[in-house]
Amino acid sequence: MPGSAIAVASDHAGFDLKEILKRDLQSAGHEVLDLGTGSPESVDYPDFGKAVAEAVASGRATRGVIVCGTGIGISIAANRNPKIRAAVVHDATSARLARQHNDANVVAFGQRLIGVETAREALQVFLKTDWDGGRHARRVEKLSKGCQQ
Repeated sequence: MPGSAIAVASDHAGFDLKEILKRDLQSAGHEVLDLGTGSPESVDYPDFGKAVAEAVASGRATRGVIVCGTGIGISIAANRNPKIRAAVVHDATSARLARQHNDANVVAFGQRLIGVETAREALQVFLKTDWDGGRHARRVEKLSKGCQQ
């Protein structure tokens, strides 16, 4: 996907990892929309999860990368948008399965829980993996409809 816009954001607890992943994306030729935060000073993660969710949902970005201390809070915030399927990943396998089975369009990392090299590898896998569709399509459709039967 080089050349495609990818939205990135973090709170203060994820700032350092966000900056590393942002540089990696830029080096790989991706257009990066950095939606904050701009420093390690304390901020509220819901604001940044929402910003990435809106960028992806509106089409300003094709994918999103969000980082907080655990990845959990910021992913919950992003998932409030019905067009977003944000997945907290811990390694390349969870990144691959999030794409293949869940058509995740936003990847979330916990800076306090994942090493830099593992996060880098997981992001590369997330970006290059296609959604399998097929038997997973019905389930993903339910997610988009608010899990209705």
